[in-house]
Amino acid sequence: MNSKRIFISILVVLAVALFAFIMASRYENLSGSTTPRPKYFLSADQTHNKFSRTIPPVLWVPSGAVIEVRTEEATDGQLNVNSTAADVPSVKFDPIHPLTGPVYVEGAEPGDILAVKLLEIEVGDWGWAGIFPGFGFLADEFTEPFLKTFKLGNEARSVKFSDKITIPLKPFAGVMGVAPATDSLLSTIPPRDNGGNMDDPNLTEGTTVYFPVFVKGALFSIGDTHAAQGLGEVCGTAIEAPMRIVYRVDVIKNKKIPEPQYETADYYAVTAFATTIDEAAKKATRYMIDYLMSEHGLSRNEAYVLCSLAGDLKIAEVVDVPHVLVTMHISKKVLGI
Repeated sequence: MNSKRIFISILVVLAVALFAFIMASRYENLSGSTTPRPKYFLSADQTHNKFSRTIPPVLWVPSGAVIEVRTEEATDGQLNVNSTAADVPSVKFDPIHPLTGPVYVEGAEPGDILAVKLLEIEVGDWGWAGIFPGFGFLADEFTEPFLKTFKLGNEARSVKFSDKITIPLKPFAGVMGVAPATDSLLSTIPPRDNGGNMDDPNLTEGTTVYFPVFVKGALFSIGDTHAAQGLGEVCGTAIEAPMRIVYRVDVIKNKKIPEPQYETADYYAVTAFATTIDEAAKKATRYMIDYLMSEHGLSRNEAYVLCSLAGDLKIAEVVDVPHVLVTMHISKKVLGI
């Protein structure tokens, strides 16, 4: 009898150890390093859907804090996995883009930079993509509502679009931003210098995004999460899905940028919004020139030529009227960093 109890005790200990190992493994990223455990949490109910310095924060954290947030899909629950194209006309735009936040970061002041490191991004159970009449790059050609829904889940790595077509999942937040220095309640639809609806599929797990700070505390928010999206988001939607995101915020003092910038292990990138692709591309080129001059000691002429030789202009989105977003990437290998 004692042997049986000892055996059961050993099994219990092993089970507890296995559970602890599984829980710890949740916080390992793709490179194998351990992700810091979040100390702060926000639910998908702690949201807003405008940008303004007047929106009160729902969380106060120090610089260096790691935060776990839940996000809702873009319609804020108006669509579900069983919805059809017949439900599209009834979707109201007032609740569009529920953003989890704002988060007040202690020490952030106007003129600083807020660095947001995206540590983990997990896809929710389902998602949708579709056509909303009057919205999209070819809105005048596609005038009928259309909707596809997808069953997803945090273990999903791809989704079947049709019997033959499979789309890899690359989840990211379509909207990330800090509060602008205005009392007006600004729409989340277009990107601006505070970030916002950038819809850049490169802003995924492992990327660090830098935002210029315009108000005390920065007031950072995140949402409009996408399971997959091509550069451009031409029909106006990605695979819109709820998600779980873990990120870290750090205040960088005595350094300014005009619009968001970001980096991965492989490249550094600048972003630029404008009302036309041409103007946004010119702004992105100027921003990269400025970065190369200030951070890598190049002359303006040298930086301009290097942008031509090694800079990659990319269209992030063309549908978030009245603005489009263009980025320029440059390889860290080229830069020797």
